[in-house]
Amino acid sequence: MNYVTELILILVSSAIVNNVVLSQFLGICPFLGVSKRVETAAGMGGAVIFVITIASFVSSVIYKFILAPTGFDYMKTIVFILVIAALVQFVEMFLKKSVPSLYQSLGVYLPLITTNCAVLGTALNNVQYEYDILQSVINGVGVSVGFTIAIVIMAGIREKIEYNDIPKTFKGSAIVLVTAGLMAMAFLGFSGII
Repeated sequence: MNYVTELILILVSSAIVNNVVLSQFLGICPFLGVSKRVETAAGMGGAVIFVITIASFVSSVIYKFILAPTGFDYMKTIVFILVIAALVQFVEMFLKKSVPSLYQSLGVYLPLITTNCAVLGTALNNVQYEYDILQSVINGVGVSVGFTIAIVIMAGIREKIEYNDIPKTFKGSAIVLVTAGLMAMAFLGFSGII
């Protein structure tokens, strides 16, 4: 299998087949918290795409050229957390200056990207799968696009659910969790592709 085919497989499998939210159950907090409106969900998805992609690149470079050669690879989790925290601060400052309405609508969930386990999980998976730098970036793009797809679909469903007659016992969080479970089952159907 040639290198380009391998990159495409990494991209498709990380975005759809092994969706970070619906099959690995990482990033559930922003998935459930920010998925009330499609616009907000798309904004969060854009921020996550930026953070995961850049974090995948930076953490891969740091691991390959600093941590692994010097024998400090056991420090990868701490170093990756610091890289992610710095990137989230950059995104937060950018959104506050450039898109204040999106900054306000994301609210507390924007700084929570720092603790979003999908971001750290992607960086750690890149090391575990022994991806090179380009493969790490492609995996980061795929994971973040998969996160965005899942959160935007959930937001669209939640907007439609508001106007439906739902039994009292299923109102609120219950119907959201049932919907997430049904989405996870639907995405499970993609598992035979790759």
